[in-house]
Amino acid sequence: MSTLSPTPRSTLTRKKDRAATDRQALYDVLDEALICHLGLVLNGSPVVLPTGYGRDGDTLYFHGSTGAGNLRAAATGIDVCVTVTLLDGLVYARSLNNHSMNYRSAVVHGRARLVTDPEEKMHGLEVVTEHLTPGSWQHARAVNPKEFASVSVLAIGLEEASVKIRSGGPGEEPEDVDATGVWAGVVPVQTTFGAPVPADYVPADFPVPPHVSRARGR
Repeated sequence: MSTLSPTPRSTLTRKKDRAATDRQALYDVLDEALICHLGLVLNGSPVVLPTGYGRDGDTLYFHGSTGAGNLRAAATGIDVCVTVTLLDGLVYARSLNNHSMNYRSAVVHGRARLVTDPEEKMHGLEVVTEHLTPGSWQHARAVNPKEFASVSVLAIGLEEASVKIRSGGPGEEPEDVDATGVWAGVVPVQTTFGAPVPADYVPADFPVPPHVSRARGR
């Protein structure tokens, strides 16, 4: 699929001009962000929790403890919503009403499935690990049977999704364009990574592995 297929749930109702219909735009947002928010109804109340994830093609994998109530609920086939947002800038206008934000966001609707096949489950763990900490799957100790049994891996397809993007400067009212004394513009927002800090038990002269320094542009 090269374009997003709109459904009643994935069709924008406001600012429709900000919709991105190319499926690659969805991939770009999901691949750049690090944390998603998983929303569902748990015990009759809405719950939205930050969750690590990873994408493989048109499948999103996320994982957590087998004791996590939200994952157990999601695995029962109820409707869930996964959202991801990248904040790119704070937009200052000459009127308070036209202040805004530059952002890229993705919303995925669907029903998650519990991954029970051991091979796919291990693959899902690898996808999540490599999304958050590239290179770690081959570098660190492998998952042992006890750890494997204690974690749940869920998958959700990307068939029903929307992407919304806002970029550029402020949108001003005509009477404010020529106003004086009020600054307008954009303050860019970026996610940056600092220098790796070794754990207390790692010798000071132990070199930082290339995959750690490379992964985040250091």
